[in-house]
Formats: sequence, C-alpha cells, structure tokens
Amino acid sequence: MLKVNLFAMLRAAVGRKTVELPIEGETTAGEVLRVLLEHYPVLRPQLVDENGNLYGHIHFFVNGRDVHYTNGHDTLIRPGDTIDIFPPVGGG
Repeated sequence: MLKVNLFAMLRAAVGRKTVELPIEGETTAGEVLRVLLEHYPVLRPQLVDENGNLYGHIHFFVNGRDVHYTNGHDTLIRPGDTIDIFPPVGGG
C-alpha cells in the first residue's frame, strides 16, 4: 500500500489526512494520481483539468520535490517514498 498525505481542503474532502492506495512496487506520479481519483472521485475537480492533467497550482511532492519541476506525471515513485499533495494555500 502506498500512503498519500493530503492537506487543507483536500484533507477535508476525504475526511482524513492520509489515504492508502493499493499500489505496490515502483510506479509513477500519474499512476498514483489515477488511482487516487479512482478511489476518491470527489478530488477530481480540485486536482485535475478535463484532460486529467494536474493543475499547475496543485503541488504534488515526491520526497519534498514538486513533480512540476521533475518529470511531471512520469516522475518515478518507489516504495517508501513520501507523497504529499497540497492545494494552493492562502493566508496572512
């Protein structure tokens, strides 16, 4: 099982801060996103556009690195990696 940490409104939408996805072994960020949305469809409008692409303002981190600045949906995820997904956060 792969653990994914959710923050702010994403956490509120699913009712918990960490979800476990039935993914074993190496995978990609795109596959994690696909399985996440399959299990939690309420997140779809908050995370991806009509083509299934992660919105630019969503921060999908693998071990602290945003996939927007690595290989995007092709970013490799290995067992034990830390996955964090943040919506835009405002405040002041």
